[in-house]
Amino acid sequence: MPRNDQAVRQLIVLKKLEASRHGLTLEQLADGLDSAAARHPRTLRRDLEAIESAGWLLMTERVDGRTRWKLLEGIRHAPALRLSPTELMALTLSRRLIAPLEGTALHASLQSALGKASAALPPEGLMLVQQLEGTFSVGLGPHKRYKRHREIIERITHAIAEKKRLQMRYDSASRGRVTRREVDPYRLWYASGGLYLIGYCHLRKEPRMFAVERIKSVTPTELPYQIPLHFDFKAFVEDSLTVMRGPRIDVELAFDRPTAAWVKDRVWHPSQQLKRLPGGKLRMKLTLADSRELIGWILSFGNGVVVIKPERLQEAVKTEAKRIAAGV
Repeated sequence: MPRNDQAVRQLIVLKKLEASRHGLTLEQLADGLDSAAARHPRTLRRDLEAIESAGWLLMTERVDGRTRWKLLEGIRHAPALRLSPTELMALTLSRRLIAPLEGTALHASLQSALGKASAALPPEGLMLVQQLEGTFSVGLGPHKRYKRHREIIERITHAIAEKKRLQMRYDSASRGRVTRREVDPYRLWYASGGLYLIGYCHLRKEPRMFAVERIKSVTPTELPYQIPLHFDFKAFVEDSLTVMRGPRIDVELAFDRPTAAWVKDRVWHPSQQLKRLPGGKLRMKLTLADSRELIGWILSFGNGVVVIKPERLQEAVKTEAKRIAAGV
């Protein structure tokens, strides 16, 4: 099994060791791991060796005839970083950036780390941070919250680490009903304020993207899977404007002068090509997924944009604009 497949499991084992001052047996370290393979003593010993090779010194001791593993005293935490006062303040200010990840194990660890950065600041430094927050603020934009989905996210994370298939109940937005799925989970992906599971859906017979908040339940299985060698995660997501997928199309848009003034300074999609036109106008070419998301994005520019091609996209945008105006 490639080392990156073990990373999440080893992080779980390390967190258990961090939380224990008296050491843990292999049985205690195995508790909570999803698969029999992960709980096997041989697997856990390999994980402990990997943790130690990464710089976390471990020691063993016999207690009541049983071997316990624990982090060496004095090395329970990473070596202190020599951060400057301004770096500490920047870390403290960045706390708001991770708010959308609330409910995940990653958020909890980041919050803990940032809390320590704040604690390292003298009172005067904290006062300066508060003043800076009035000068430099972070706007997150629309995003989802995942506090209620913590258990589901943890089960998905374990399944990805162990390369085990999931059974789940999914509330499909397009069909408006809950369906049962068997999914080989490839990766959790955070994009556009939302968390998504990307994996192979055995019901649809193809890789799919699932919104985590629409997953009603998750049941791990013991069925192993392998990610196909030809599967390219970057290629899978790159066509989407944000998250919606569809057939790839070539799009050409023309923006008037007022709209072009702020459109030109953003990267809307990796494929975009911009051409300045006389009078301050702008032409944009993109190759991306044909989806309702694309139509909504074009409409967001109001009458400051014209669809040059394809023709079917012109008609789709016109139809949607008429429906909006009619309140349909």
